[in-house]
Amino acid sequence: MNILSYNVNGIRAALKKDFMGWLQAAAPDVLCLQETKALKEQVDTELLDAAGYYHYWFSAEKKGYSGVAILTKEKPKHVAYGTGIDHIDFEGRVIRVDFESCSVISLYLPSGTNSARLDYKFQFMDEFQAYIDSLKKEYPNLVICGDYNICHEAIDIHEPVRNKTVSGFLPEERAWLNGFLKSGFIDSFRYLNPDPHHYSWWSYRANARANNKGWRIDYALVSTPLQKHIARSYILPEARHSDHCPVGVELNFDL
Repeated sequence: MNILSYNVNGIRAALKKDFMGWLQAAAPDVLCLQETKALKEQVDTELLDAAGYYHYWFSAEKKGYSGVAILTKEKPKHVAYGTGIDHIDFEGRVIRVDFESCSVISLYLPSGTNSARLDYKFQFMDEFQAYIDSLKKEYPNLVICGDYNICHEAIDIHEPVRNKTVSGFLPEERAWLNGFLKSGFIDSFRYLNPDPHHYSWWSYRANARANNKGWRIDYALVSTPLQKHIARSYILPEARHSDHCPVGVELNFDL
């Protein structure tokens, strides 16, 4: 099962940049989207139907904001829209599809753009951790893909010293992600790729992407029972529909 995750920073804008051509070339079995910024009714979903994907959308109550979706070639056994936590679901940040082999979550974790949103980010992280701790008792084979808005280690960010007081690389945020991993998850990319200079987001300012001055804030985290099935994990920086790029993990259930 080849799973990709992509913060598209607006699905309607991405579709105007030949997103469908890219999707058909990449041909993932499952694609998790974040920051769709659209209701399902605002998207030409017939293009996705024609490409052979079932698609499930969970949008924010606020129009043009946040939102997640999952595209899948195989029809899932079940789709869970949201978490049951009102403030998380109001912003359209979590959707899950369940298959026989595993469950896949598309997550869009808030950014801490100001003090109020940073406080909310920490609240979200604590409640999301509790939600996942409970969920994995029933669904132990979890793949949580998405934009976590956190760099885990210095290797995951350009200029770690200069950015140590910036949200996304604060010690408290990094500690939370470290604890989340220790609760039973594997950073699939780092599991197979120890090298530096791999990023998934670049600022639009100062020619950051051309100079590869980025942050790795998008992850495909795999629960520990699935560790033996991780066959490949990768980043696709050549995809340019957004300020992010896709990240992927391939699970081989024959292993």
